[in-house]
Amino acid sequence: MHDLYCKRLPHKLYRRARREYKQVKRLQKLLHHRSDMLRCRIDKGEGFYIDDKSIMQHKTLEYMNKTEAYQELTSDYCPLTDILHATTSVLDYLIKKKVITTAQRDKLLPNLEKLELPYLYPLPKIHKLGIPIRPIVSALYAPVNLISKFLYKLLSPIYLQVAHETTVINSIDWVRKLEKYTADGYLKSTTNFITADVENLYTMIPREGGLHALLRFLEKYSKHGKIGPFSVDMIMKMARLILDTNYFAYINKYYKQTRGGAMGSAFTQVYANIYMLQWEQNLIEYQASKNEIYGRYIDDIFMTTNESYDIITAVLQQAQKQDVNIKINPTMSNSVNFLDITITNTNGKLTTSIYHKPTADPYYLPYQSDHPHTIHRNIPYTALVRAARLCSNLHDFHRERLRIHVSLLLNSYRPHFISNHFQRFFQVHRADILYKYFDETTYSQLHRQLLYQTSKRELEEQAMKKDPVLFPPVLQQRLWNQRLMYIRHRYETGYISKFTKIFRGWWKKHYQSPGSEANRIQLRLMPLTNRSLQNYLIRKKPRKSILTKMDIKTEHAI
Repeated sequence: MHDLYCKRLPHKLYRRARREYKQVKRLQKLLHHRSDMLRCRIDKGEGFYIDDKSIMQHKTLEYMNKTEAYQELTSDYCPLTDILHATTSVLDYLIKKKVITTAQRDKLLPNLEKLELPYLYPLPKIHKLGIPIRPIVSALYAPVNLISKFLYKLLSPIYLQVAHETTVINSIDWVRKLEKYTADGYLKSTTNFITADVENLYTMIPREGGLHALLRFLEKYSKHGKIGPFSVDMIMKMARLILDTNYFAYINKYYKQTRGGAMGSAFTQVYANIYMLQWEQNLIEYQASKNEIYGRYIDDIFMTTNESYDIITAVLQQAQKQDVNIKINPTMSNSVNFLDITITNTNGKLTTSIYHKPTADPYYLPYQSDHPHTIHRNIPYTALVRAARLCSNLHDFHRERLRIHVSLLLNSYRPHFISNHFQRFFQVHRADILYKYFDETTYSQLHRQLLYQTSKRELEEQAMKKDPVLFPPVLQQRLWNQRLMYIRHRYETGYISKFTKIFRGWWKKHYQSPGSEANRIQLRLMPLTNRSLQNYLIRKKPRKSILTKMDIKTEHAI
């Protein structure tokens, strides 16, 4: 195995590596001399966005002013020290109350060697008119990041248990609900679909209103005023810590978010969901009384209706009056796009298909990318699985199959490679006839088989038999499977790509002798790939001195 890392690259591969190295260096040099140009990745996509830096900065500051959720700090005092002190104080309080151990506290404390203040960077939404921005606050090494994740894992299972009927998990889950709605006889020729987007969900929540909603949720669904060992007051202390320390850096200045939560913080998602749960109760009850569907995926709402436009508009307007902070822009039609599916009612017949945004690139992981070939081999297969699950009829599936085929060709996949793995898909699911012929009956069986196939997430939920209020999953110790061995190794095209095969042979030769305990061990080799082009070209962080400055505590303290 040592030879794999010492051999010279084959001449052809060496030439390619040199060529690509020079191209990257040229790009880096060009961008270095154009400090006025911003480069970032696009929102919900894999591409790069390059524009005048001042334009993006103007849009970001405009967003801050519009939402009124941000406050610029008037001094250059960095609040990092104060946030760290506040975090330590809350964790020490939890230890004093004997609800966490010292070991658990240490897992929730940040790594002091990597500690830094969060920073904001904008992602352009190129699929929307005017290219608005989505402000992301990166808090990977922030003092409260681990507590934010902990609180999310503590509250999310309870929220999902309470709101599982109206929470959209993903497109597959929603297609299942729509097909059940149809099978129950509620879809009629008069049925319309309503979609609505909650405007600026993460920044519109008033601080006190959000905390009151969280408090009411905890009081209602806790057992004897507790979730696991944590009292309602303890959970509120952690929530206030996260919301009170919403500081970040942007363009060498410090800001505080005064409304909602940071987009990028784990806790923000469950916090926003709990706030919305209170608002949407009247709509949920109204829809249930009419045997209609109500569902929400974060800030995207979906409803079915057989009411007239005037009646349902009045219902939605009444809902908006409940809370001036929540603004929605509903649209109603017999054909709508929701998440990544198009949902259509044609004279009482439901059809679903995959929706592609007009600006979406036909992108798949390029065949020449530096990834293990097992990943490339699975891409055509999994793309067809997704298509068969979401496309309710054969015509839409066939159209999506052609789109996948062309997209793979554009990403340098060979025609015979695509054909082989398409055939593998049909053979595995015993639907070989669909590879050459249109057979509606066979496709209908394939669609239902894959749509209702139990997912890994569903299996995990079924295995979680304990009440998440009394026994929070986040506090359950994960059992160590002694028969599993995970081995991480560096992967790159060339001789090193043979590491997995050679290692398994070496393991078998030296350890898997008759009667050896090693025969019971399952190896899981996990390749670590090289950095992508984004790592080399995108720079979104402010100067390190801005993020890591540990000012002495003053009157500015939190």
